[in-house]
Amino acid sequence: MSALDPIAVPAASCLIRGAAAILTGAVPSTGARSSASDLRIAADGTIAEMGRGLAAAPGERVLDAAGCIVCPGWVNTHHHLFQSLLKGVPAGIDATLSPWLQAVPFKARGAFADERRLRLAARIGLVELMRSGCTTVADHHYLFWPGIGYDPAEVLFDEAARLGLRFMLLRGGGTVARGTQAATPACDRPESFDAMLAALERTVARFHQRGPRVMQRVAFAPTTITVALQPAELVPAARAARALGVPLHSHMSETVAYYEHCAERFGGRLPIEVCAEHEWLGPDVWFAHLVHLSASERALLGRTGTGIAHCPQSNGRLGSGVAPAPQLERLGARVSIGVDGAASNEAADMLSELHAAWLLHRAQAGGAARPRPEGSGEAGADAVTVEQLVHWASAGGAGTLGFEGVGTLAPGMAADLSVWALEDPRHFGLHDEALAPVVSGARPRLRWLLCNGRVVVDDDAIPGVDLVELAHEARTAVRAIAAECF
Repeated sequence: MSALDPIAVPAASCLIRGAAAILTGAVPSTGARSSASDLRIAADGTIAEMGRGLAAAPGERVLDAAGCIVCPGWVNTHHHLFQSLLKGVPAGIDATLSPWLQAVPFKARGAFADERRLRLAARIGLVELMRSGCTTVADHHYLFWPGIGYDPAEVLFDEAARLGLRFMLLRGGGTVARGTQAATPACDRPESFDAMLAALERTVARFHQRGPRVMQRVAFAPTTITVALQPAELVPAARAARALGVPLHSHMSETVAYYEHCAERFGGRLPIEVCAEHEWLGPDVWFAHLVHLSASERALLGRTGTGIAHCPQSNGRLGSGVAPAPQLERLGARVSIGVDGAASNEAADMLSELHAAWLLHRAQAGGAARPRPEGSGEAGADAVTVEQLVHWASAGGAGTLGFEGVGTLAPGMAADLSVWALEDPRHFGLHDEALAPVVSGARPRLRWLLCNGRVVVDDDAIPGVDLVELAHEARTAVRAIAAECF
C-alpha cells in the first residue's frame, strides 16, 4: 500500500475572507446563518474572530473565499469503514437487511484478517468522507475475534490521524456466536464477555481523550445489543462503559425483524423497552437507524434524551424505511447524521446523505397528507429545513458523540469547516446560494477543508493522497476479496 505521512504541519493563523454565506451549524432559532463573511483562525486551531472586512495580520495566510459557501465540518456519527471494499456486491444489491448481512459483511469477515485490507478500506472511506466535507468520523467497527493477530483500533486511529481527522472508535463486537456449524471459522468466533471488556479498557486507556476539542474518543458499541450480547450481559456492559467514562452505541430498530427477535427473546417486549429495562437509554447513548418505533418507544427515546444516528440512504437502499428523525427531535431526542457502511450505501458522502434526508422527509410527510375535509390538504414541504439538516450533521453530531467545542462555527470553537466553490452550472441561478451544498444534489468543488485549524483538503486535493494509485489498490483488493469470499 502507498505510504501516507501523518499530518505534521502545525496549524497557523489564517484568514478566510469574502465568503458569500456562512452556515454555522447552530440550531435554526439561535443563528444558523452568520452575518459574517470572514473568519480568522488562530494558531491553536480555534476560530478567533468572525466579521466583515477583517484585515490580514502580518504573515497570515489568506484564503480567498469569494463566491464560496462556508459550512461546519460534518460529523458522521455512524460508519463501517471496512465496508469501503464491499460496495455493490451483486449477491446483496437487492436484499433487505437480514439476507444482505449474510450475503455481504458476514461472508467477508475473514477477508479482514489481513491488517492491510482494513487499512486500505479505512483510507478509502476516510478520503471519501473528507471530499464531502467531513472532519469527524465515528466508526462502528465490529470485526474483533479471538486471535485476530492485530489491533483494528490501532489501524483505524492511525489512518484518521494520518489524514488529520477527528476520529471516534465505536468498539463493536459480541459474545454470541452466529450460526450453528460445527467448525466455526476463526473470524466468526465470538469474544468472551470478560475479554471484550478488557479490550475496551485497554483501548480507552490508549486512545480516549477528554476535554474540549480533542481529536480521539472511544465508545462501547456491541454490534446489536439485543442480538450480540447475552441478556444477562446488557446491564453489566452499560455499567462497565459508564465506569470508564465512555458513551454507549449500537444498532437498533432498523427493520421489523428487531420486533420479531425481541418478542421471541425478551418475552414480547419492544426493542426500546428492552433497552430501557437494561440501562441502555440516556443522553450518553445513541443508536443507529431507529426506523421502526412505536409511539411509546419514540416518547421514551425523547424523554431520556437518547440519540439517533440517522442513516437515510442506507435505510432506503435496504428497504428498511425512513426513521422519524424530525419527530424524535421534537420529543427531545438528539439527532445526528450517519453514512453507515458503504456496503449498504455504495458511498461515503455526507452531502448526498443530507440531500437524501431533505427529500425523503418531505416526501414522507407529503405522502401522509390527506385531502380536505378529512385532512388538511397539501403538506410536507417544510418537514425538514436546510438549516436543521446542517445542525444535525454538525453540532448535533458533535454533541451526540461528546466532542466538546466542536461542531459550530463561532469564536472559541474548533476551526472545523469546509469552503465550497459554486462553479458548476447546477449552482448557477440560485437566489439563496447558501442552500447549494444541501439542495443541489452534487458535490461542489471543495476549495478547502480545515480540521482543528489545519488545511487537510487544499483545492479539492488531499496532500499525500494519490487518487489514481488508491483506485488501483482498491480494484486489486476487490478482485482478491471476490475470489476469496464470493
